[in-house]
Amino acid sequence: MISVLVVDDHPLLRDGVAFALSGEPDMHIVANKADGRSAIEAFREHRPDVTLMDLQLPDMSGVDVMRAIRAEFPEARILVLTTYRGDVQVANALKHGASGFLLKASLRKELRDAIRAVHAGRRVVSPDVAADLALYVSGNMLSEREVQVLRAVARGYVNKKIGSELGISEDTVKAHMKSILSKLDARDRTHAVVLAVKRGIIQI
Repeated sequence: MISVLVVDDHPLLRDGVAFALSGEPDMHIVANKADGRSAIEAFREHRPDVTLMDLQLPDMSGVDVMRAIRAEFPEARILVLTTYRGDVQVANALKHGASGFLLKASLRKELRDAIRAVHAGRRVVSPDVAADLALYVSGNMLSEREVQVLRAVARGYVNKKIGSELGISEDTVKAHMKSILSKLDARDRTHAVVLAVKRGIIQI
């Protein structure tokens, strides 16, 4: 019997997971939690075989919860659930010990098999995010300065204002923007911001 802890702040998601697993003879949910701190306490109490962890929680990030749990229980197997397919989020979660990564939209068809795979010690990454993760691993990512420039663009700053904020020339800002557009394969500044948010490079 595989014991499962579900951590997500949306009741409908928790209910959906409960329904999906209700007919499985080899699984049972030991607790449902809506925030990070109660999730850590629940893990201490129940020591679940597999934890389903949302990345976006009201009190702390899912990655921080995962780090806290694995600091005490290095053997913890955590399957990350998210609405977003951002490659930075995937890489960050995997770097901190996630056993797998699933999009919430694909739970109905992939959840049960993913739980069994993670319980068996395998790593699971949804096909929908594998290509984005490959881009991250290939190194086609923004530099720290380029991320700073893109955050300023997301706030609506023009090049002159960005240069003033970051202490660089307007021409340097333009050069960074050219590089950003190329790396993200973006049509324009707005498109670059949209892509960066989707991939988890910046938050707005």
